[in-house]
Amino acid sequence: MGLNYSDHAAETGQAVPSEPIVFNKAPNTLVGPYDEVHIPRRSAKTDWEVELGVVVGRRCRYLKDERAAQDAIAGYVVVNDVSEREFQIERGGQWVKGKSAETFNPCGPYLVTPDEIPDVGALDMWLDVNGTRRQKGSTATMLFGPAFLVHYLSQFMVLEPGDLINTGTPPGVGMGHNPPIYLRPGDVMELGIERLGGQRQRVVAAP
Repeated sequence: MGLNYSDHAAETGQAVPSEPIVFNKAPNTLVGPYDEVHIPRRSAKTDWEVELGVVVGRRCRYLKDERAAQDAIAGYVVVNDVSEREFQIERGGQWVKGKSAETFNPCGPYLVTPDEIPDVGALDMWLDVNGTRRQKGSTATMLFGPAFLVHYLSQFMVLEPGDLINTGTPPGVGMGHNPPIYLRPGDVMELGIERLGGQRQRVVAAP
């Protein structure tokens, strides 16, 4: 989901969307929480995005309401929605080009079921690059919450058990800095969400 945090939309200078912005990531973007992240060939603007991931627990087709959607959520997980901004924004077409390079979706370290989280709408989030805090935010500024998103998506596509929804990022992405800051080989990202654990990835050039 794109631009799903009010403060992130503000830092990028874009309008708050009236409906969720939806894009796909290729399935082979998915890697573990401590795996290397590859900077694509010819990339100069690879960026980071700590996000709350929602894992679907059952088949969802035209769900009736948000309560039904909440019942369909298997749990929550930390994800890093790594993005190549030139490919995403400057090369035309859909965002999927900037979102689908291999290793662009580190996930984990574990799945936390909804009963273990008192309020999924009030979780602290953070991301460091080389020991410097770059992102600090909260799911409290999310525009469209997890249950809303599951219900919404089920009106346009059938969700299957195990599907992963990346729900958007708080402010502090590299693109939002002045001047922008992007990842380089040798950089180390460390990130986490309250109650969901943390990740660590070393950045390398794509072989």
